[in-house]
Amino acid sequence: MLQRPSNDLLTYPHPVPPEAGMPIEVVPGIQWLRIPLPFQLDHVNLYLLEDHGGWTLVDTGFGNSSTQALWEELLAGPLRGRVLTRMIATHHHPDHVGMAGWLSQRFNIPVTMTAVEFNAAGALQADPTAFDTPEHRHFYLSHGLDEPMAALISGRGHMYLSATTGLSEQGDLVADGDWLRIGGRSFQVVTGGGHSPDQIMLAAPAEGIFLAADQVLARISPNVSVSADKPDIDVLGDYVASLGRLRSIVPDDLLVLPGHERPFFGLHVRIDQLRRHHAVRCDRIAAVCTTAPRSAAELVPLLFNRPLDPHQTGFAFGEVLAHINYMVNRGELRREIEADAIHRVRAV
Repeated sequence: MLQRPSNDLLTYPHPVPPEAGMPIEVVPGIQWLRIPLPFQLDHVNLYLLEDHGGWTLVDTGFGNSSTQALWEELLAGPLRGRVLTRMIATHHHPDHVGMAGWLSQRFNIPVTMTAVEFNAAGALQADPTAFDTPEHRHFYLSHGLDEPMAALISGRGHMYLSATTGLSEQGDLVADGDWLRIGGRSFQVVTGGGHSPDQIMLAAPAEGIFLAADQVLARISPNVSVSADKPDIDVLGDYVASLGRLRSIVPDDLLVLPGHERPFFGLHVRIDQLRRHHAVRCDRIAAVCTTAPRSAAELVPLLFNRPLDPHQTGFAFGEVLAHINYMVNRGELRREIEADAIHRVRAV
């Protein structure tokens, strides 16, 4: 679930985003491309980095027929005569890795990912129904969701195959700390968890560029969710730790090229905003859990006080659980199971 903070102290060198499928140059040798998405968040950013003999592509777009048609137009128009020399998928979510299989076949190149992200994508493509089991539905019910919503959320894995075009059998695997030479630039691979387990970011301090993927976005906070297969994982702790690490190792004066919305300057300001955003959420949860124990489902309206469709409810529910696990690990909440078998938490 994506939330907009109330203040914005960032600067945007490109106030008007490109039209869908029409790349624009953000700095010499780097093109910014927007691909539509069929969600409330209606676009994903892709980047084309000039390389020897062609382009390195960072992220691929959602794997559906309309994105494929847009790619066909791109390859026949603005990108005509230029091949893809490398394809990087920052993480396994379908808006970022969705067209990887199709592009791999088109240009005979593997997808570059971390091993964790490559395996996560492969597992979902091999068995997209893995999360739609009685045990998974029980997980959602035990945290207070009703039967119809639990069934809808646990069945979301079915969409993964329809939103992706497969993967090459073997990926070009990279890890945190590796360096990639792309054209005349050197990029260090920086990875971070929370939104996705081992998401790739690319830092080129000498060039003044930071490709941040979905880890740091300008006006929205990336979804940080707990899923039924790992119910006790502290993904928010991972995300907060990642933000702290980014602040310490990535300079503040770089142009941030994010996975959604506009490129911006003000990386450290935005990191501080995101940390405060989650601290405020924790304070709100602690306040209401002081008077009575609450389930995750009961806390969803506290953090998301607007109508939510099933897709949005799944993300919101996962985000609430992420805050609960984070606060339990920090000793700020304790878990309780009452006579109705619903899991609730109370402030310590």
